[in-house]
Amino acid sequence: MSLHAQISPEAQARLRVQQRNSTITSIIIALLSVVLLGIMLLWILLPTVETFTPEIVSYHSGAEEEKQVQKRQITRAVERKPSAPSSSMARVIASNTQSNVAVPVPDINVAEPSTDFGDGDDFGDGWGEDDMSSGAGTTFFGQEVKGDHILYVIDYSLSMKGQREALMRAELAKSVMLLPGDKKYQMIFFAGPAWVACEKIQGRGKSFSATSRNGEEYKWEATNGIHGWTTIGERHKPTWLDATDSNIFQSEAIIKKSKLIIGTDWDPPMAMAFDMDPLPNSIVFMTDGSAPGDPVEVAGGIASRAKKEGIVINTIALMEPKAAEAMETLAKGTGGVFSLINENGEKVDPGSIKPKKEDAKKRKKKK
Repeated sequence: MSLHAQISPEAQARLRVQQRNSTITSIIIALLSVVLLGIMLLWILLPTVETFTPEIVSYHSGAEEEKQVQKRQITRAVERKPSAPSSSMARVIASNTQSNVAVPVPDINVAEPSTDFGDGDDFGDGWGEDDMSSGAGTTFFGQEVKGDHILYVIDYSLSMKGQREALMRAELAKSVMLLPGDKKYQMIFFAGPAWVACEKIQGRGKSFSATSRNGEEYKWEATNGIHGWTTIGERHKPTWLDATDSNIFQSEAIIKKSKLIIGTDWDPPMAMAFDMDPLPNSIVFMTDGSAPGDPVEVAGGIASRAKKEGIVINTIALMEPKAAEAMETLAKGTGGVFSLINENGEKVDPGSIKPKKEDAKKRKKKK
């Protein structure tokens, strides 16, 4: 005896739907499996396709070379632009030429850094023995000027007119512009009177006045001819300027605009130089004339005092052979350098210049 269960029509419909879905799913899975298997067979069995770029050989016939037209290059004088204070302390000098000398780089392992020579984390003492060897300075008519405190004593007398004036102003401006930012400097101009270089000066006949940056006025009066000038009141005591961009640009303008005054006397500007605190390391002394009286004797007296104070004086006789002997005496007496400069701004051998016999006789009579 057997039992038969009957299924309802709704259940049969659901079973048919499930059977249809299962059949469709099985067909899709079978097709995807065949496609995946075919891709794998193609990847394994097909040879690798190599890309080959054929080398193309071409022939270039000779052609006439085009003539190179040389264009004239115009060099413009670019004025120095003010920069940040930090940049004035370290002006970078870049080299544009290649040296034919190879500099070896030693490979040395230092176990313990030596602070004596500045090899540690901080700066050492260096090798300098005095202030004159402390770093680079500037130049003036080819002379090297070193020191932390540099003073320019420059002749601004009327006899400088013409080529001498042009040479002096150009070279002085160039020298000041080359000053490193860590230096201190000052300029004293002289003729009959002497004054610290400033923007406001007035000179009429036998009177002269100069107004300092602080607004203080210093006066001079000619009491004994064009060379015999005396101060009215207190003598101006120069103060040092930092070689910052603003000070240097202001000094450059003063160099170009300052007027020439009558007279020539070496004592007043040098007296002002010895009043400075601290004293200068180096003095650049330039003139185109001789001091009143015996210039060699005057130069010897100045040199003697400068040597005691440890001041080096470099001297320039600008287009004036008569001043050569005195200027050389002043320079040699302080360990400085003397140069006689011609109208082209070139150094002339001072040994070829001899003082006149009349001047030598006068000095012997005074002695």
